[in-house]
Amino acid sequence: MNYLTCPLLLDEEIKILKTNLSAKESDWEDGKKTAGSLASKVKNNLQLNRNSDISKKNAGFIVKKLLTNTLIKSFALPKKIHGIMFTKSSKGMKYGRHVDNAYMSSGRADLSFSIFLNKKNSYKGGELVVENINTENKFKLNQGEIIIYPSTYLHSVEEIINGERLVCVGWIESYVKSIEEREYLFDIDAGARGILAKYGRSDELDLIFKSYSNLLRVLGN
Repeated sequence: MNYLTCPLLLDEEIKILKTNLSAKESDWEDGKKTAGSLASKVKNNLQLNRNSDISKKNAGFIVKKLLTNTLIKSFALPKKIHGIMFTKSSKGMKYGRHVDNAYMSSGRADLSFSIFLNKKNSYKGGELVVENINTENKFKLNQGEIIIYPSTYLHSVEEIINGERLVCVGWIESYVKSIEEREYLFDIDAGARGILAKYGRSDELDLIFKSYSNLLRVLGN
């Protein structure tokens, strides 16, 4: 499975974010409002109104965090980060099996992401389940960690048994559409950066970085 998990938010950033999100309870609404016709039938959660000042302000903060993370930029090659929503689910809520729309009003969905905003032992259930042909992977990450995975995968969120699950979700339109091509570029970039850190700059390494940049020009859109 082609996915990335890594820390993104600091504890202090999460604290400020959660304080902001809880400032106005009236801005939270039924999650079905932004789901597609099929997904709305299996979606049962709450989300912060995207047009609210609180949502816009904190969505901007998330975009900045993603675009300044070197690992995420290398993995996702983000052209546009869009559709950011803050969602919460309490006891009995879940999001059934679905696939994200390829094109949204905000952009093309090549990659989906979820940022976990509360401690994983503060609620029971609520695992993100991502399916790929013959495999099924469950994710329940630590507070402040992100998972990024292809939007082409079927996925779901298991029912909350108790407590509350709070996450930030969104989508990435990548410069490179193909999952396989993004993986090749990521491996080349990671390998080259590792060699640079271990041995320093060299003429041979310059050739690798040149080839990486030119491949990105060829494969990008």
